[in-house]
Amino acid sequence: MLIGRHSFIRQSKLSDVAGRIDYISNPKRQEYLYATYQTEGATPEFWKNLARENQLDFKASGSAGKCIEGREFIIALPESFVQYRADDVVRLFTESFHKRYGVECSAALHHNKAKTNYHIHLVFSERKMLEQPEVKIATRNMFYDEQGKHRRTKKEILDEQGNLRAGCSIIPKGEVYESHIFTKKDEWFKNKAFTQEVKELFTDTINRYVKEESEKLSVFQQGGVYLATKKIGKNNPKAEEIKADNAARQEWNRTVDVALVEGVPEEDILKIKQEKITDKTLQSIRTHGWLPDMFRQIIRGAKDFLQEVIFKFKLPPKPVSKIDLQEWKDMQKVMEKLQKQSQEMKYTQQEISSIKKQLSETKGFFKGKERKSLERKIEQAEKSEKRMHTNMAQIAKEAGYPDVHSFAKVYHKSEKLIQEYNEDLKAWKEQTEQKKEKPLVQPKKASVLEKLHRYQQEGRQQPKRSVKKKYMDRER
Repeated sequence: MLIGRHSFIRQSKLSDVAGRIDYISNPKRQEYLYATYQTEGATPEFWKNLARENQLDFKASGSAGKCIEGREFIIALPESFVQYRADDVVRLFTESFHKRYGVECSAALHHNKAKTNYHIHLVFSERKMLEQPEVKIATRNMFYDEQGKHRRTKKEILDEQGNLRAGCSIIPKGEVYESHIFTKKDEWFKNKAFTQEVKELFTDTINRYVKEESEKLSVFQQGGVYLATKKIGKNNPKAEEIKADNAARQEWNRTVDVALVEGVPEEDILKIKQEKITDKTLQSIRTHGWLPDMFRQIIRGAKDFLQEVIFKFKLPPKPVSKIDLQEWKDMQKVMEKLQKQSQEMKYTQQEISSIKKQLSETKGFFKGKERKSLERKIEQAEKSEKRMHTNMAQIAKEAGYPDVHSFAKVYHKSEKLIQEYNEDLKAWKEQTEQKKEKPLVQPKKASVLEKLHRYQQEGRQQPKRSVKKKYMDRER
């Protein structure tokens, strides 16, 4: 498949899910906000409770870093989608996600400030609401340290003066010490395969509603023949470096398209990509560290190598133009003589049939003289026919063939070869007109003349007959 426009669908983690939802759906914070949509259970209270439970679980786990309260997909849409009602668009994508994964979602449809990027922000929960909340009641006093971890004794949370340390807590017996209104996080949402699955889901959705075939998108395949380009975010200090890097990647991708069109096998392109880009990049990083200029040189070197493969692979050798066609011309002359004799024989045979019919109709006692005249004509015509047949055999023998059948067989094979040569020459001219460089190595191809000689040699050889066969012929 040739590279087309790839869909842009990116997932990110949210450490403040309620704040993010307010940011994407608040008209005061978004200049071009067209529509928002929430699934039935995605109320502000839902997101607040989700954040609280995620934070409590994160604190109890003792993990470093930030708590992930939710996740978000940004879905870039074709500009032609502005013709659809904004409410319908955001509902379509949100409900398709909700229907498949069963989690609550909040979404908003935007344009960026330059109005060049029509996109959806879709925030979703990694947890589902429990049908019945899980509530745990303390059967004795519960002690928790600054990290929220349970301690067995009160002494473990007191300072040297016997006072409760800041951040520690005590939950008295009979009170709720732990409650859950959500399931545990679905581990599938952390899997790369999930992100790929969602990209395919949304890309298929986009392609169902675009009206022009040229607007259809495809999901970028990791590990494929193409190199992915990077998105340049706002105020990125490495914007120029990424731009140059993307340009080199696009050069490679365009060359891959040419290779695929010219018929270079995909597995060959993958091998070149692995050896000339991936392996060399890893080797460069081990030796020199990450050098952007070096990476771009590696890509362009791989592109040049692939171009050479294209020229070697597809450009056919020019058919031999200075071929000696004299033998073919001689064969054509022989065929013309045979065809002339054949036409005369055909006319004579028709004449014989006509006279024989006339003879059969000539009856009666007084028709004897007329009948003899017709019989003489038939006899003369048959002699003429035999003479013509003998002449045809003689023409074939003079050309070096045992009989007319052998000559005709070689002639038709040779005629086919000449047609193939002319077709090859025409195709070669059409292909080479589109190429500016010559192949480094041209595959060897048997010339038409060589095949012609072989066919002639085979045709001129008398078939060998066994002694037994000759004896049987004499017995007949």
